[in-house]
Amino acid sequence: MARLAAFDMDGTLLLPDHLLGEQTLKTLNRLRERDITLAFATGRHALEMRHLLNDLSLDAFLITGNGTRIHTHQGELLHHADLAPDVAETVIHSHWDTASSMHVFNDEGWFTQNDLPELLNAHLFTGFRYQVCDVKRIPAHLVTKICFCGEHDDLCRLRIQLNEALGDKAHLCFSAHHCLEVLPVGCNKGAALVILSQHLGYGLQECMAFGDAMNDREMLEAVGYGFIMGNAMAQLKAALPHLPVIGHCSTQAVSHYLTHWLDFPNLTYSPE
Repeated sequence: MARLAAFDMDGTLLLPDHLLGEQTLKTLNRLRERDITLAFATGRHALEMRHLLNDLSLDAFLITGNGTRIHTHQGELLHHADLAPDVAETVIHSHWDTASSMHVFNDEGWFTQNDLPELLNAHLFTGFRYQVCDVKRIPAHLVTKICFCGEHDDLCRLRIQLNEALGDKAHLCFSAHHCLEVLPVGCNKGAALVILSQHLGYGLQECMAFGDAMNDREMLEAVGYGFIMGNAMAQLKAALPHLPVIGHCSTQAVSHYLTHWLDFPNLTYSPE
């Protein structure tokens, strides 16, 4: 029996329009009624996720910024990690051969030099938004992570450039087809879930997790019960071929699976 359920948000728990489905919310509340601990593991900012939890009246631990921050449901900070200042300096101040936009994150918020309102579509339900500024003026020791948004092929070429410049000084991962993240070394959702499970006194074999992108890989590998979304990145499915694939986020597949698991724990699940 799982004691903790960890969920990626975009492409997993949320609908394609980035809203939380009514059936999914009911299922999350059912898990809490069964004393199963909830954790939302996302690339989104802690400020945005606190707002969401308050709106939904949900008790859940937060793994935000792709593992750079862990908060209790009361808002207590359990863990934090930031980019090494020399890495932040290199990424922000170097010229990269890319058409993608750069976005810098720290505890104060989301900063970019580019006014790209289409990026806000994923944040309409929380009202969270970027602040336009000269990112080169952000102190390098106050940078948690850096994200590049653009076309996937362009980001793949950028990843090669970043790897050559940074080597093993940072962790690079795709949090979505259009989003490449530069994270602190050893920082990912899986490592954060290890810290959280130890804090709670749970074994990882007592945890389940759901995800759809490469930033979910370590988390899905770490837990006793990992589930890949039907709409997941092909790279994730190829990397973890032994894990079951459930339905699409558009059909609230996480809720569908968990409802079956709660009601018929001894019966084999089928996504149909």
